[in-house]
Amino acid sequence: MSSATVGLLTSYAEKTRWTPTQASRDANRKALQDSSWADGLRGIAAVFVMFSHMTLAFARYIVRPADGQDGSSQWMQRPILRLVGQGPAWVACFIILSGFVNSLKPIKLVRQGNIETALSNLAVSSFRRSFRLFLPAAAATIISWFICQFGAYETAKNSDAYWLQITSPEISPSWGQAIIDLIYAIRNTWLYNPENPYDQPQWALIYLLQGSMFVFMALLATVNLTPRFRVMTMMICWFWSWNWGIRIGDPMVGVSCFLGILLSELNNSEYPLRLSPLSPFFAPPMVLIALVLMSFPSEFQPWAQWSNFLLEWFHKVSPQNAELSRFWPTIGAQLLCLTVVLSPHMRRGLSHPWLLWLGKVSFPLYLLHGSFMRSLLSWLLFAREHLVEFEEHNGDQSYIVMKYPLPGYTTFIIVMPVFFVILFTATHVWAMKVEPQFGLITKKAEDLMFGKQERPTALPVRHD
Repeated sequence: MSSATVGLLTSYAEKTRWTPTQASRDANRKALQDSSWADGLRGIAAVFVMFSHMTLAFARYIVRPADGQDGSSQWMQRPILRLVGQGPAWVACFIILSGFVNSLKPIKLVRQGNIETALSNLAVSSFRRSFRLFLPAAAATIISWFICQFGAYETAKNSDAYWLQITSPEISPSWGQAIIDLIYAIRNTWLYNPENPYDQPQWALIYLLQGSMFVFMALLATVNLTPRFRVMTMMICWFWSWNWGIRIGDPMVGVSCFLGILLSELNNSEYPLRLSPLSPFFAPPMVLIALVLMSFPSEFQPWAQWSNFLLEWFHKVSPQNAELSRFWPTIGAQLLCLTVVLSPHMRRGLSHPWLLWLGKVSFPLYLLHGSFMRSLLSWLLFAREHLVEFEEHNGDQSYIVMKYPLPGYTTFIIVMPVFFVILFTATHVWAMKVEPQFGLITKKAEDLMFGKQERPTALPVRHD
């Protein structure tokens, strides 16, 4: 957006009766200097990722936009309400926020002229990022692997809850094989295509790490550019990544992390403050459009008029290699984050203490919710259920399997609050007690590998 356009808009705002007071301007300036909103939005994203897995387990009808080609839509199948089942949109938020947060400090230092400090920050941040993703993920995998070997997932595996059933691994035939399975599971987290069988949600971690490395390398290459040319370069990378993104296994990582850098540049500019008087007018419709785009279903798009409309526009405007199921949700997530950066009112809303707490436990929640759902939640829900016969079909063949049927609504109403209390207590303990230990390990590794520890030289030093 050009300076002339921003000036025209702000001039219009000053002539209307909604002209902000000095106190309002000061409040907006303070809100726009605070980036804690990213933690609040990250916390919301983590909760909705968990809800999407619950949807796949207990309410798969929400995945469809309607009950049939010519059927009507139930309430939870409609736009915005169906966001409880839209995992890809919230994962896109994770990647965008990762690009935003990882580039925020380096860009601020560069704009202040502290190039050397910015380069040092990039080096340290890229090192820490790898450890702070790998260590918690490995620990969560070990915990899940351990309880699996004692049959903790057997109830979930034999239930009629789809997501619980397909993500519950088998017990290893021996402890020797179990050790091998654990090693492969930790390895698979950081490889393309194979997934971690003990914690399926970890499929996204390699893309979070990959996106972070994109951010660090892009900033390293553009650190000496002026803000204008750095923004131009990132916009080129954003457009270009639509083409080469398909080659790296996920076509949406590049566009999301480069958008995060652009948002960081915007955050460090004067434009959000100059547009803040207009925030009450442009933010609500932008958020509404963003949430509708994020609601785009991953399948059966022609079944509803609104999703079929977006499907038709996808074929008109999308790049050649774009992925249909994640194109509009990713665009919607980007629009949502852009609106928050421009709106001091949304920033204040997302900086509520409860949302900041959710942001603090977001990564533990992401790592632990799957294991808790396959164990504790399954035990609580199916405790009073008995195995019954289910007829399943494979092509023209049908066969009988024994499963625990889904319980009634009363059981869900009683069990879910208990489950959430226990789950969020566990994530809070993890964030308070376990995460700091990973920080200490990372710090010790950093001191060792960066040469910050005093240690004897490999060969004696000559003094003559």
